[in-house]
Amino acid sequence: MAISLGFIVMKRVLDFFVSLVIMILLTPLICLVSLAIFIKMGSPVIFVQRRPGLHGIPFVMYKFRTMTNEKDANGNLLPNEQRLNSLGKFLRSTSLDELPELVNVLKGEMSLVGPRPLLMEYLDLYSNFEARRHEVKPGLTGYAQVNGRNDVSWAKRFDMDVWYVDNQSLKLDISILAKTVLKVIKREGISQPGSSTIKRFEGHKRD
Repeated sequence: MAISLGFIVMKRVLDFFVSLVIMILLTPLICLVSLAIFIKMGSPVIFVQRRPGLHGIPFVMYKFRTMTNEKDANGNLLPNEQRLNSLGKFLRSTSLDELPELVNVLKGEMSLVGPRPLLMEYLDLYSNFEARRHEVKPGLTGYAQVNGRNDVSWAKRFDMDVWYVDNQSLKLDISILAKTVLKVIKREGISQPGSSTIKRFEGHKRD
C-alpha cells in the first residue's frame, strides 16, 4: 500500500498535538505516579531502554519503572515475576507505565499508533515478513494491542502488525485509539498465561 505524503504529515500532526494535550492534562497524574514509584521502589523512576524504531533504527524509549532491583545471594537479578511488585502490576494493568512514551511520540521517534517497539535482540530473529513491522514508526498502541494485546501468539501478533502496515489510515488510527481506551479500562490481555507480560520471542522463520 502506497502511503501519501499528506497522510504522513497529518499523522505526525495528530501524534504531536494529541500527545502534548494528553501530557498537559495528565501532568498531576504523572507527578503522582512518579512520587509513588520513588517511595515504593526508589530511584530511578523512569526505565530507559534502547528499542528498534522506524526501519529498525534504535532509539531510547522511556517508561515508568515497574520492577525492583532485588538480587539473589550471587548478585543476580531475581526473575521478573519476583521483582514485579503490587505497584508495578497496577501500573502495567492500567498502562500507566506507558505514559513517558508520550515524550518519544513528541520527539517523533514513536507514533500514537503503530506496532509496539520490542527488544533489540529480536531483530535477528525476524523473518522478512515479520521485519515489515518496522516499515512504520512503533506505536504507543497498535492494531495487535486492541485485538488481544499480550494474550495472543507471536505469529498472530506479527500478522496483525503487518496488516496495520498495509492498511494504515487516519480513520484506522482513530478507531484503534478509541478501542485502546476501552481495553485499558477493562484491563484485558495484559499478559499471557504463565508470564508476567508476554513470553520471549524465540523466532520462527516463515519465509
